[in-house]
Amino acid sequence: MSDPIPPPGSPGRLERLAVRFTAWSERWIPDAFVFALVATLLVLAAGLLATPAGPLELVRSWGKGFWELIPFTLQMALVIITGYVLASSRPVLRAITWLAGRPRTDRGAAVLVALFAMLTSWLNWGFSLIFSAILAREVARRRPGCDYRVLAAASFLGLGSVWAQGLSGSAALQMTTPGALQPAIREVIAHGGLVPGGLVPLRHTIFLWQSLVSVLVEIAVVLLVIWLVTPVGPRARTAAQLGVRLDPPAAGDGPPRPRAPGEWLEHSPLLTALVVLVGGLYLADRFATAADPLLAIDLNTINLAFLLLGFALHGTPARLMRAFREATPAVWGVILQFPFYAGIAGVIVYTGLNERIAAFFVSISSPESFPALIAMYSTGLGVFVPSGGSKWVIEAPYVMAAAHDLRVHLGWMVAVYDLGEALANLVQPFWMLPTLALLGLRARDVMGFTLLVFLVLTPVVLLLVTLLGLTLAYPL
Repeated sequence: MSDPIPPPGSPGRLERLAVRFTAWSERWIPDAFVFALVATLLVLAAGLLATPAGPLELVRSWGKGFWELIPFTLQMALVIITGYVLASSRPVLRAITWLAGRPRTDRGAAVLVALFAMLTSWLNWGFSLIFSAILAREVARRRPGCDYRVLAAASFLGLGSVWAQGLSGSAALQMTTPGALQPAIREVIAHGGLVPGGLVPLRHTIFLWQSLVSVLVEIAVVLLVIWLVTPVGPRARTAAQLGVRLDPPAAGDGPPRPRAPGEWLEHSPLLTALVVLVGGLYLADRFATAADPLLAIDLNTINLAFLLLGFALHGTPARLMRAFREATPAVWGVILQFPFYAGIAGVIVYTGLNERIAAFFVSISSPESFPALIAMYSTGLGVFVPSGGSKWVIEAPYVMAAAHDLRVHLGWMVAVYDLGEALANLVQPFWMLPTLALLGLRARDVMGFTLLVFLVLTPVVLLLVTLLGLTLAYPL
């Protein structure tokens, strides 16, 4: 005889496991910044034990690297801010309202949220966080019987699957953006001129057909899982049962009546139109004059494109300024943590520690097993250092050195790192926090579902990186 259906709200085995895991992590795992500090001390100790460098040389290496990534820090902060600016504009909010009315079943509603979470995260993960959370709320408002926990979990699944394989993937953009990695790391990647300038274009990372296949497979697997696990009927926990009040999305205040010339300029669309025109002409010229259009895509062009699009959709300087002001609290962690990642990278590169770590990876792997090993390593480290891709600064020196030694496709190793990096977000609630704040939930409310996606998606990713890696030739 089958098990009786639990009463509404009674958690299943997986949900109980997720609650225990979340409770453990909330009790024992400190903030990501603490891990950056601990990692700094561990790398200094490793450098002292494994390299000829003395204490003063280690400290100098740390200080030399500490401020080398200030441009990249600002670039990543703008990825978050421009994504929020775009998602909070009136036209996007109207599009969300229209989309939320399309589903006809509760399972279809959860699948819709998951699909658009993944599609938007491929474009910009900062945009996806806000867009998908608002979409989940609006779907729940339109279909009050939907399980609100699944809708919330579905809204985050872009950051747990395909975001790093997309246009805002930190590692891929670092590889193609001059100044996003220290010169010493570029030398490791260049490997004596084999890779000119140590720059790897996007055509060899996120636009590999193997990367695109990985994205499509992940999307299909995630949608299937969400369809199968969405509780319906008496098992569903609605927003009302969870004590969440669902109000329509705010579309912003109407334009106030200007009272002075300065205020008129703030609320006039004229300046917006002229600046967007100038920026649009620059981007068009950048792509038209590039030897290869893909070579024109880097962090700067993507951030400028999203900024201009957000400016155009908000319509006036006043609305854009307000959106920026609302978005800036989300970037404090980036500004605080990234210099410490750069300092760690300085110790690893300038003392030769990267060569020792690379030799270890080479000793325990083969060209065939190396991608899966790095994917697992990236996932495991990402659970404790939820960096949004920035820890590639730390890992690039030895992962790329080992890839050269094993003669593995360098661009594919960037994609492999990205696939593992994204998986970690499914079991580490750090990047869920902006989404959960908008949805009025806690991490423990959704992690039962994200953990299930993690358990299903991880073996799929390991199989993909291994099999697809066999189709690529060294070095690019």
